[in-house]
Order: sequence, then structure tokens, then C-alpha cells
Amino acid sequence: MRRLFSNRIQAGRELAQALAALKLERPVVLALPRGGIPVALEVAKALDAPLDLLLVRKIGVPWQRELAVAAVVDGPKPEIVVDDEVQRSGGITRAYIEAEAQHELREIERRRALYLQGREPVDVHGCTAIVVDDGIATGTTVRASLRALRRREPAHLVLAVPVAPADTVQALACEVDRIVCLAQPEPFHAIGLHYEDFSQLDDTEVLALLAEDARRGKTRP
Repeated sequence: MRRLFSNRIQAGRELAQALAALKLERPVVLALPRGGIPVALEVAKALDAPLDLLLVRKIGVPWQRELAVAAVVDGPKPEIVVDDEVQRSGGITRAYIEAEAQHELREIERRRALYLQGREPVDVHGCTAIVVDDGIATGTTVRASLRALRRREPAHLVLAVPVAPADTVQALACEVDRIVCLAQPEPFHAIGLHYEDFSQLDDTEVLALLAEDARRGKTRP
């Protein structure tokens, strides 16, 4: 299989070019940690936009943790989005999802304290909020993020990713005002198969990327 992107930085630069052509007004870029951060940083730099994080965690099925049955996103009222088909076919109870959500919220709290260090979220009210990740598979995690972000009342909501399956892009279209997806390969098996380097980021690398962004000094749209 031919790889589409050499790494997340290259994917971010290509995504930034596509977004810049849209001339979006008052953009704010929101990354899904960890893998979305290097992609989003390139977008934020190109658009001269502030960068923030959307802290969201996947809830996997008990026997295959990579398969999402739900996702939970941080906020005044944490948003839990359930994949009804996966829940039904797997016979997964709501009690299991709720218990796992509490566990994942503790990890979100840890990441918020470490990554943001008390910094308040960037105000997206009346702005163009651009949600960026390194790719999408089923879309459960992204859907939770988008629904939570809608409550913050951006003027426009854009989802931007380098790669995703066509059926997932179609399913997410109703959640946003626009989707920018550079590639929708068929068949689609896993996000990482479309990158030459898809190594996982650790907290140290995330902090280095956020420090690089802080040096830009861009905190307002």
C-alpha cells in the first residue's frame, strides 16, 4: 500500500494549504490529543490562529479496546456519545459505559493539568472552530468532540483531517458546517497504514509542541 503522508507534520502542512484556501474568518484550531496536536500546530501556524486542545477519550469494548463503543469529552457537562450499533451488537451495558467514562474522565483531568497548566480554554464563541486530528476511523471520538464544541457556540464548525473512510466522513457531515478531508482511501483499514511514520506521541513530545506554539504568542482569534 502506498503511504499518503510521510508523518503528521507533512500531513498538517497539506491540510493547512487546503484550509488556507477557504479564507475562514476568525479561525481557532482545536487539536485532539495526542496524535492531532502536530497536525493542528501546522494548521494553526499557517492560519495564524490560536491553538487549543479538545480533551476526549475513547471507551473501548471490553474484548477489543481499540474498537470504540463510546467516547467522553471534557467540559462543564461531560459529553458521552455512544455508538448504538456497537453497543447493541456487543451487548454492552450502559453501566459499563458509565463506569469507563468515569475512568477516562480521570485521565482527561490528568492531561488537562499537565498540558494546559491552568490555562483557560480559548473562547470560540462567534469564531470558526476547526477541529483537527491525524485521521478518523469510526468517528465516535470525533463526534463526541464536535457535539461538546457546538455548546460553546462557534459561528462555524469545521472538521479537518488528513485521512478518513468515506462512510465516516458522510456520517459526520451532519455534525459540522464543513469537512476538509484530504484522502478517503478504499479500502480503509487503519489510520496508521496511511503514514510512513505513525509513532505514538508521549507527554514529553506533547509538551514540546505546546511550548513551540506558546512561543508564537497567539492566544486570541
